[in-house]
Amino acid sequence: MDKKLSYALLATAFATSIALPLSAQIKAKKNNSTLLTVGANKVPVSEFEYVYKKNNTGAEDAFTEKSLKEYLELYTNFKLKVTDAEKNGLDTTEAFKAELNSYRKQLAQPYLTEKEVTEKLIKEAYERSKEEINASHILIMVAPDADPKDTLAALNKITDIRKKALAGAKFEDLAKQYSEDPSGKSNGGNLGYFTSLQMVYPFEDMAYKTPKGQISQPVRTRFGYHIIKVNDRRTSQGQVKVAHIMVKANQGMPAEDSVAAKQKIDEIYNRLQKGEAWDGLCSQFSDDNGSKNKGGVLPMFGTSQMIPSFEEAAFSLAKVGDISKPVQTPYGWHVIKLIEKKGLDSFESLEPTIKTKVSKDSRSELNKAALITRLKKENKFKEVPNALKLALTKADTTLAKGKWTYNEKDAITKKPLFSINTQTFTIGDFFKYQKANQTVRQTNATDYLMRLAYKNYVEKTLVQYEEEHLEEKSEDYRMLVREYRDGILLFQLMDNKVWAKALDDTSGLRAFYNKNKEKYTWTERAKVVIYNVPDRKTLDDVKAKLKSKAFVVAEPRLEDVRFETNSTKLTTQGQTALNHAIQTLRQDHSLTIDLFGHADAAEKSSWSRKRAKIVFDSLVAHGVDAKRIKVKDEGKKVPYSGVAAENQRAAFNVYGSTPKALEKAMNAKAPLTLQVTEGMFQRGENAVMDGIKQWKVGDYTIESNGRVIYAEVSAVEAPRNKTLDEARGAVISDYQNYLEKEWLETLHKQYPVQVNNDELKKLIKK
Repeated sequence: MDKKLSYALLATAFATSIALPLSAQIKAKKNNSTLLTVGANKVPVSEFEYVYKKNNTGAEDAFTEKSLKEYLELYTNFKLKVTDAEKNGLDTTEAFKAELNSYRKQLAQPYLTEKEVTEKLIKEAYERSKEEINASHILIMVAPDADPKDTLAALNKITDIRKKALAGAKFEDLAKQYSEDPSGKSNGGNLGYFTSLQMVYPFEDMAYKTPKGQISQPVRTRFGYHIIKVNDRRTSQGQVKVAHIMVKANQGMPAEDSVAAKQKIDEIYNRLQKGEAWDGLCSQFSDDNGSKNKGGVLPMFGTSQMIPSFEEAAFSLAKVGDISKPVQTPYGWHVIKLIEKKGLDSFESLEPTIKTKVSKDSRSELNKAALITRLKKENKFKEVPNALKLALTKADTTLAKGKWTYNEKDAITKKPLFSINTQTFTIGDFFKYQKANQTVRQTNATDYLMRLAYKNYVEKTLVQYEEEHLEEKSEDYRMLVREYRDGILLFQLMDNKVWAKALDDTSGLRAFYNKNKEKYTWTERAKVVIYNVPDRKTLDDVKAKLKSKAFVVAEPRLEDVRFETNSTKLTTQGQTALNHAIQTLRQDHSLTIDLFGHADAAEKSSWSRKRAKIVFDSLVAHGVDAKRIKVKDEGKKVPYSGVAAENQRAAFNVYGSTPKALEKAMNAKAPLTLQVTEGMFQRGENAVMDGIKQWKVGDYTIESNGRVIYAEVSAVEAPRNKTLDEARGAVISDYQNYLEKEWLETLHKQYPVQVNNDELKKLIKK
């Protein structure tokens, strides 16, 4: 729903934000006079002024007569739609209520933080980001809610390991022997370099407080107990911006493809070393579609934000323009060019990003603890100790199994347990929460589990109470909830009246298109296949192969179909291979094959013909055109793998005829030999075609960036109107705008609008 809501609010110029707090900017006394009346709904000056300031603060023309009137018109249209949604009862549905309540919780989050604690954590994170730490660790796992005796056992174990390290045992060996971090066996506990906000906070905090070369005291995180050895500290490397050319080479790909990828990246690197232009090679040969047409440039990054091998190679480049040797990552092979290096950004520029990260990582627990302390004080939280003692007596061993229950008729359930302001919460309320939220636990410490459940219940109740009363405390929150409420309603009605209607009303859409078809046109277009090759000799080879209309291709590869001896019965492997051949040939109708029947040296030669016929008939029966198959009876010739007893088979040669098949076949032998682009292009859509002044059917040969480019133009189409199918996206968009305009005209008639111009004039300041 985020996307829908954002669209709805932006479409009416009332995009919401969670900036805090706007009310601090609006100190003037509220003006509750009516500025706008839409039907029976009255909009006070204060409401309009609030949303206007929120969306226009900083604009040069803010509070001019023109700006205010334009915004009022948008706001009026917004209110007309919301009024109509309310009249149609969209605000009373269960789906609407559930969605709004979900957003209430999200919108409340910024108001449920402790500003001072957050600011301190943000500054601390920034200061720590000036330094990077290389550390190793040993982990003894223990769950956050483990039995106290299990927690103590884990602490004792990590303490003993620390003693061994301090006594001279090699930390790496101890990590391999004792650490319960799955990677500890292979890396000896070494985590490499990291900086602030990249580890859970307790771990980071201890690492930064431990001097280089020393071993920390045990520290507990949600994973368990750690000891940390700080191997090195260095000043932040800052950030680096690089470009790359990538050749895909995924793990598990066929060996021949992996070799071809390495050959391709080596060829690219060699050509770069000879002075060939980076951008040309990148746009032609990089497999990173997101960056290839932008020179391969990637967003700036810092320590631990990239795959280690890529990051190490990038930071090792010294001068702008330096290019790395090929570097392998799990995504493939890369050559990397340095674009820019810079130090750590200023605190002011990084503060918003750090704030977001602080709110989401384990530091938030510190904030939560401070929040609970404040809410208890602010909302006059008062506990009844005797009632708590009584509640704890109901703990038993079923708590650990997640099967705890209670007698709802027990008199103690009516006893007050604690109060928040004037609202009382009973033992029964707590028990109901515990029963509904219990899970299986690792500990049997019943008293501990009941106290933990009570703590969680108190915290959840305090936060929920605050959420329920936020609208009384904060004008910003109240107005923000109102905006989201209206935005949800607006989306639902816009979907019914405009967006979905434009998609479903096919006759209306066609009528609109027929009336406005002159708006949707193609300029001159050319249908072309473009061949990009290194030299004229290669171009001649390409032309010869295209003229033959059939050339051997390495991919797709069809496995031999194997048969049993003295039989036309397929082996299990043979049936699998035949099924694959059928699927491949049905999917790509441009492929043709030679089908060879073979017989074993100990068999009659006639078995080869029979086997070829079995495969031929099966292919044809499954929809492969017989004209695409040339059958050849090989008899006992060319034993399979040179072993006479393994020649009971049918084999294939596969031929392609399309430009793309030729591209793949030629590049399999030598990377970068041929690059093929084909399509229907207008001016401005293809650089090669843009270089041809006058488009005509025929062939064009161009030399560019040390390459030879051959373009076959098979058709040139004069400017014309687009069909409805060709222009569907644009037509639907325009039809939606048309429907919205018509709908607004109807709403203006249905809900009379009145503007208090005297009050509007009072808002003009420029």
